[in-house]
This record gives sequence, C-alpha cells and structure tokens, in this order.
Amino acid sequence: MKLVDASGREQRAIEAPPRIVSLVPSITELLCDLGLAAWLVGRTGFCVHPADVVRAIPKVGGTKDVKLEKVRRLAPTHVIVNIDENKKATADALAQFVPHVVVTHPLAPEDNLALYRLLGGIFNVQEKAEVLCAAFEHEYAALAALRQRAPKTVLYCIWQNPWMTVSRDTYIARMLALIGWRQWQAEPPATADTARYPTFAWSDELVRGVDAVLLSTEPYRFTETHVDALERQIGKPVHLVDGEMISWYGSRAIAGLRYLRTISDW
Repeated sequence: MKLVDASGREQRAIEAPPRIVSLVPSITELLCDLGLAAWLVGRTGFCVHPADVVRAIPKVGGTKDVKLEKVRRLAPTHVIVNIDENKKATADALAQFVPHVVVTHPLAPEDNLALYRLLGGIFNVQEKAEVLCAAFEHEYAALAALRQRAPKTVLYCIWQNPWMTVSRDTYIARMLALIGWRQWQAEPPATADTARYPTFAWSDELVRGVDAVLLSTEPYRFTETHVDALERQIGKPVHLVDGEMISWYGSRAIAGLRYLRTISDW
C-alpha cells in the first residue's frame, strides 16, 4: 500500500528508529497511542496529551510560531504538520533540513482511518493502527445507529472579540453533522482568507436562523459564565461543548464519537 500524505507526497516506511517532532496536538496524542512516544523528540506547547508522557518532551514553540532553530537542534528525521494548524511557510522551511515532512489534513471523521494507517505504515506499527481503526469503526457504527432526530442549525463559536465560527467545510462541522446538527453559514460567503473560520456579528436575523449556539472550550476558553450571559442576551439555547472532543482528530476522535452520543439529545 502506498503511503501518501495530504500534500500528495509519497512517504516511505522507516528502516531505522526515527526522531519525530509533532507540530499537531492531536497527532502527538495519536503517536503516543500508537506506541511511538519513545521516538518523539519535540512537540508544541499545545501538545498536552497524554500529560504524563509529553511533559518530558521538549517544546519547539506553538503551532503557528514554531522555533525552527529548536527543531534543527533536535535533528528530527520526521516532522508531522497539518494544513490547518501550521503555516505552509513553516512546512517549507522545515523541508530544507528535515528528511521527511509528513503533511496531514483530515476534513471529515472518516478520514481518521486513513490517518491511522498512514502513520502506522510510516512507523511500522500497522497492527496498532488497525486496532484504532476497529475502535473508530465500532463507535462510528454506534453513533449511526442512534434514533434519527429532527435536524437543527447550530452556531459553533471558537472565539470572541471578535466572534469567530467555522464553515461547513471543516472537520468540526462534519463531526456535528453526524448527529444531524447543521453548522450555520454566513451569507454572503466570507472572503477566501477567512472562509473556513469566519468572523461574525450578532444580529436578530442571525439569532432567528439558529436553533442553538455552541461555545467551545478551545481555542477560546469559553465557560459556563459565557453560556449564561449569552443565553440571556440572545434568548436561544446555548451549550458549552468540549472542543477537544469535537475538533481533535487522531485517537481522540474515537472518544469524540462517544461524546457526540452524549450530547445528541440537547
């Protein structure tokens, strides 16, 4: 089986122990769940799971402000990046001195299967990858078996000052769609630069067009205090949702599918 990453580049299976830097929090967790923690030599400050494991792994900056010289000093054989979370300029710069830059970009929950198999194939842990695939498929089937409910339109908020949401062409929106929740879409469409994560302003028309608002715990740390204040302001149901469960792919997506079952009755 060919190992092709999200950039279309064919990757090779390792022939010697690698040195891996992960610049994607959810993939750092996935690599650990694939049994590769001992080969992780660098991570971002946002790579916080599993906490007891990553604590000892050196940080190389954030997802958007990677310290290239720190990465260089770690002499990685592989760096894992993501199209949404990391800058293309960063990936291009890394490619000048890192033998293998692996690009990821899951756009839908089902893409996790290919992600597990890509990393499993590159790092020769195919059996562990297939265990994750089986667990994902089990949870996916359990979610699909839920009683169909009336669809609803939701507004998933990821930031305030300015308020920001996600487009329907995102992993988050496609996760929500699994329980019949359709992400609100700005009209007219946002500009190309902000199309996937547009800003918006509250208005009577917007509020009429949604059944509920979801405040995510990341990247902005919304709390129940924000929920209460916004619910009083707009007069519609507002819920706090676990952003990691809905937006993180990789092994966290398995728990994410279970989480969707717990909130589907809202």
